[in-house]
Amino acid sequence: MATAYANIEEPQSAAAPAAAADGASAKTAPAEEKTAPVRESVSIEKLRSLMQAIWPPVVGIVGFLALWAILAPQVDTSLGALPGPVEVAEQSVALYDEWSAAQDTEAQFYADQEIRNEAAIAAGNANAVTDFTYAGPPTFVDQIFTSLKTVALGFILATVVAVPIGLLAGLSPKFNAAINPLVQIMKPVSPLAWLPIVTMVISALITSADPLMPKAFVISALVVMLCSLWPTLINTAVGTSSIDKDLLNVGRVLKLGFFAKLTKLVLPASLPYIFTGMRLSLGVGWMVLIAAEMLAQNPGLGKFVWDEFQNGSSQSLARIMFAVIVIGFIGFGLDRLMMAAQTLVAKNRTL
Repeated sequence: MATAYANIEEPQSAAAPAAAADGASAKTAPAEEKTAPVRESVSIEKLRSLMQAIWPPVVGIVGFLALWAILAPQVDTSLGALPGPVEVAEQSVALYDEWSAAQDTEAQFYADQEIRNEAAIAAGNANAVTDFTYAGPPTFVDQIFTSLKTVALGFILATVVAVPIGLLAGLSPKFNAAINPLVQIMKPVSPLAWLPIVTMVISALITSADPLMPKAFVISALVVMLCSLWPTLINTAVGTSSIDKDLLNVGRVLKLGFFAKLTKLVLPASLPYIFTGMRLSLGVGWMVLIAAEMLAQNPGLGKFVWDEFQNGSSQSLARIMFAVIVIGFIGFGLDRLMMAAQTLVAKNRTL
């Protein structure tokens, strides 16, 4: 009898977990049904906020383009009516086609040279082997990269000069008082005033027929440096002088040397100011560069604009306007790049 009782009870005990599982699934199902609408509402809210952030600039750009397209034909210039957005876009395609054709021509030039060299070597005439460099006229894309290299050199030189002087000015009130009149006098000087001085100095220093860097390139970079170093210098000095005095006193208590105090205390605390100054300097340098390239005749966007102005063809005005748009976009991109670098450094600061 005991065995029979046990056999009867086993099916009941086996069914109990199944019933419990059914109950648990019944309880979790409504919870999942509740979370699904919450997720959908969050996604809808994110999409709504994204649209609210996007539509004002889109409307502004579309409105500007529409106003430009309507008013441009009403303005007559010596080169014809002012180009509208469609004409400028057409010239952007034409400039890209010119660059693509120049790339093909350059590749064909080097391929032909390689064939001639192989034929000369096969004929046993090693003296006929040549290694010429393609010297075709620079295209619009080439001049963009030239301008970027020029502003990069000028910006690096400005940073190398401005940051140490700004640190010394921030740490020493006497040194700051000594250089402050010079900074206030030099800061507003136009690049057009610096250019003749820099040109004469560089022309006297670079006399080689084959210099390491082209003379016009060096002149433009130095003009950019002289006009763009002041925001970095001033912001570095302000940031260094505003460091908490207790922090410097801790350095004295720890008997830190000048270099250790500079690298462990001063620089980390001044980095936000330094990067703000560098961001301003890069913007100033990019603006100065176009005028410097125009007058120094250094290949770049400034020279491209000047050459198109002197050309005076029916497409020149549209090309100039497209160059202005490209200059603006590059300046915006450089500013965003410096902002990203500033954010990255601010996150990784040790102080």
